[in-house]
Amino acid sequence: MLSAEIIAIGSELLTPTKTDTNSLWLTEKLNDIGIEVMLKTIVGDDGARLEETVRDAMRRSDLVITTGGLGPTEDDITRQYTASALGRELVYHEYIEVALRERFKSWGREMPDINKRQAFVIDGSEILANPHGSAVGMLVEVEGKMLAILPGPPRENQPMFTDHVLPKLLALAGETSVKRRMLRVSGLGESAVDEIAAPIYKSYPTVQTSILFNKSEVEIHIAARAERRDEAEDTANEVANKLIAALGRAVFATNGETMEQIVGELLTKRGETVAFAESCTGGLVAQRITEVSGSSKYFMEGAVTYSNAAKMRTLGVDAAIFEKNGAVSAECAEAMAAGMRVYANTDHAISITGIAGPDGGSEEKPVGTVFIGYSSKDITKSVRFVLPGDRYLVRWRSSQAALDYLRRQLILK
Repeated sequence: MLSAEIIAIGSELLTPTKTDTNSLWLTEKLNDIGIEVMLKTIVGDDGARLEETVRDAMRRSDLVITTGGLGPTEDDITRQYTASALGRELVYHEYIEVALRERFKSWGREMPDINKRQAFVIDGSEILANPHGSAVGMLVEVEGKMLAILPGPPRENQPMFTDHVLPKLLALAGETSVKRRMLRVSGLGESAVDEIAAPIYKSYPTVQTSILFNKSEVEIHIAARAERRDEAEDTANEVANKLIAALGRAVFATNGETMEQIVGELLTKRGETVAFAESCTGGLVAQRITEVSGSSKYFMEGAVTYSNAAKMRTLGVDAAIFEKNGAVSAECAEAMAAGMRVYANTDHAISITGIAGPDGGSEEKPVGTVFIGYSSKDITKSVRFVLPGDRYLVRWRSSQAALDYLRRQLILK
């Protein structure tokens, strides 16, 4: 299996406001043809560090891809220092400058002289055309290894990679096919999932399986490789089906769908409707459910009843419940759900009331205590959770638990 490294170049990527999305896209494309990405590096606009990084990457890996740093300004240092890392010179190509000047003329502008720097490329490299921007890319082969130098903007580097780099990599990688599946699991921790799943995925040594905890759920990533696409697909499906059978109802998505997508599909299939009454989540559940296109078919309305007065006025919660049990209680959650279902005239209603923190907890009801209510024409009930995390995580995990509680009621019917 060929190994790859990706180097993202630019000091802006080292700030808290910018994210390197190129490496995610490139990793997916490389993995799909059986090339394993072993390392990703972000390098600022520092020539010595960039030169060292490229030199080390070429020593370690079969393929190195750089993104960014090909613009015309002084801080665009990729050409100069990748050339140095390879021990090569930069060579001027007049036709690149001519093409650049023509492009600027088509925009009704004169090309600044500084853009002439973009006509210099590494000696012996294959020049990769860029119809979407001013910076050409380069492809260099050194002792059986490959260095692809791509511009930073995705609208430029993605077509360049697809049109010029990918065909060469397909020839190098051979006929390997990769089929991926992603299962999502709710209600079980990462270690509990692995305890159940490990005996299954360990019996498939050629299948790469990863188990990751993601904020409020566990993801199981399956990647099966084979010479033929149908073989890879059959193996991935076989592993996935065994895991689904072993984990049961905890598996809510079998192809990476979100919880709100799955709930929407179940309601659509049943031709039924739902409404939400939210307190500590402040409308987060309604926001998530409406992220799904077509949700107006099954989601009727929601109410953010944050205060006790709103719970009484909008949902008809009896004041005696607050006096006897408090707003964060099973009794309040059930009354909220029942009141919301009647108010909205829906088939199902879900309520959430809890303590998101950081204040408001007690020994009996610590921060993270959440009650979720459910009401249908046949039953009204609730469930209690104590969810870990800060205010953001408690609210998000409450929204996930609420949607999952609804999902489980729907699959029971």
